[in-house]
Amino acid sequence: MTGGARPEEIEVKIPVADLEVIRRRLPDAGGELARATHAESNDLFDYPDGRLSAAGCALRLRRTDGESRLTFKGPPRFEQGVKTREERETVVGEAGEAEAILLRLGLARRFRYEKRREEWRLSGCAVALDETPIGNFVEVEGDPAGIRRAVAALALDFASATPYSYARLYAMKRKDDPRLPEDMTFGGGVARGA
Repeated sequence: MTGGARPEEIEVKIPVADLEVIRRRLPDAGGELARATHAESNDLFDYPDGRLSAAGCALRLRRTDGESRLTFKGPPRFEQGVKTREERETVVGEAGEAEAILLRLGLARRFRYEKRREEWRLSGCAVALDETPIGNFVEVEGDPAGIRRAVAALALDFASATPYSYARLYAMKRKDDPRLPEDMTFGGGVARGA
């Protein structure tokens, strides 16, 4: 953003049964592939007293093939079905060193989640096709009007959008099934399905 405006993430997350259906719709709707499917490992950090999550904030260290990013997300607000929150992100050269710094500052890794993501551009928005251990999701990020155009172009049900992060969705699953592992990873024996 320019003019000193605070960087924001504006998005919707919609669960879908089959990502292949959406993948076929994207080119027909004018979508362009931005990045092929890749694996992401995400670690969420917090203070021992949980003050970041209690305030609705998140501090994430994301590792992908060849790149790592440190991201701070502020508390979300919801307007007309769209989630908006402050987001500050930077590329880090060494994920292990970034993690060591966070630990030395008194934070601890609280949750790990994995996903396979494919990235597209459509209607001025970033469209992510996410395969996770708890189901498939389409995330659309951009300005609210562009989000609505992209959701309509892909014939997605805007009313089915979830306001929750992957960490919150997984915590809800664990509440229903306490046998699930603490982290949401593909190797963790998590049952598929939303």
